[in-house]
Amino acid sequence: MPVNRSKSEKNDAATKQLRRDPYEVLGVSRSSTDQEIKSAYRKMALKYHPDKNANDPEATDMFKEVTFSYNILSDPDKRRQYDTAGFEAVESDSQELELDLSSLGTVNTMFAALFSKLGVPIKTTVSTTVLEEALNENVNIRPLSLGQPVSRKVEKQSAHFYSVTITEEEARDGLVCRVQSSDKSKFKLLYFDREENGGLSLALQEDCAKTGKVTSAGMYFLGFPVYHLDQTVNSVAAVKDPDTAFFKRLDGFQPCEITELKAGMHVFAVYGDNFFKSVSYTIEALCAARFTTEKENLRDVEAQILSKRVELSKFETEYREVLAQFTEMTSRYAQEMQAIDDLLKEWNEIHASYTTAPPMTRSSSKNRNKGIPKEANEDSKMRETVETREKRPSTRDRPKKKKWFNIHLKVDKRKPC
Repeated sequence: MPVNRSKSEKNDAATKQLRRDPYEVLGVSRSSTDQEIKSAYRKMALKYHPDKNANDPEATDMFKEVTFSYNILSDPDKRRQYDTAGFEAVESDSQELELDLSSLGTVNTMFAALFSKLGVPIKTTVSTTVLEEALNENVNIRPLSLGQPVSRKVEKQSAHFYSVTITEEEARDGLVCRVQSSDKSKFKLLYFDREENGGLSLALQEDCAKTGKVTSAGMYFLGFPVYHLDQTVNSVAAVKDPDTAFFKRLDGFQPCEITELKAGMHVFAVYGDNFFKSVSYTIEALCAARFTTEKENLRDVEAQILSKRVELSKFETEYREVLAQFTEMTSRYAQEMQAIDDLLKEWNEIHASYTTAPPMTRSSSKNRNKGIPKEANEDSKMRETVETREKRPSTRDRPKKKKWFNIHLKVDKRKPC
């Protein structure tokens, strides 16, 4: 029997059939690194962004396709699922879109801020205006000296650019750039590559995270792979299932794409990512020469975290199996309890059926009064009222009570008062 489908279902089916390969959409190969995929996405998103193509529906559709493709290839799990089984293995409902807050408008921004306060993960992206200005080299870049922190305030969805110049020796020792906000504001730490035409293209992005009483973000170029933790990976699934929040907690622990910098000038930026207010921050660039112990400790801890992630994956399999057995046993426990109660009830009813006496009923005052006619009931109430009145003594027969001021006091006149 043919099934009647709505227009929306037909359109969805047609869209799925017309989906292009995400690698083809972004113009990258299947062996491309995360950094190459991210760079390709940013260039295409900047090109087809709706703000720049307001009256071009084809550009809008292309922007959606680019964003959809990047959401698959930027997530290690979804990329692996797609490489194995195609689009069918990727749950499109769980795609987490990155929002450009500068283009949302006041009402939508208020809703996004509300959902964020309620714990719903909201992924944001750098404003297209900021990226376009950087690409056109239309930004003000301030010099940032090593070891000299700078404190400033940046407006929401705006950026402050800084240049850090390092020597060959400082490049070998490593460079660290850190930003923190004492009022727990949201911001992004950005690193830009210099294009051939002289413009700046976004190469690295680090979202801030709460660490104690501040929010902070950092980039570490130490000559070996340094990891960062992306809190937004699997965040939607984690909200739906607390167990997933635990087992997928380390999935966002991924190595940074750039491990070292060459001698010369490098450009960083602090991007205000608050919904409504400006961001107060402090930025600092350091040479890692005197942090030898910290380097070794960082390597050791990251190795332990990677080992723990493997253990957690194995433990999840065992946990899910035991949890399924526990759920099955709990369900059976409830069924067995109900079956026992039903059998005992039937057993008691059979015992009670061995009798020839009429079934016993409880008598109550209401039941006793049911058989008495209404007129007789009223007469009995009137008699009770008359008898009660007759029993009461009349006011004449009642003895007068002495009041406190009528108390007789005997006074001996011979004794002086």
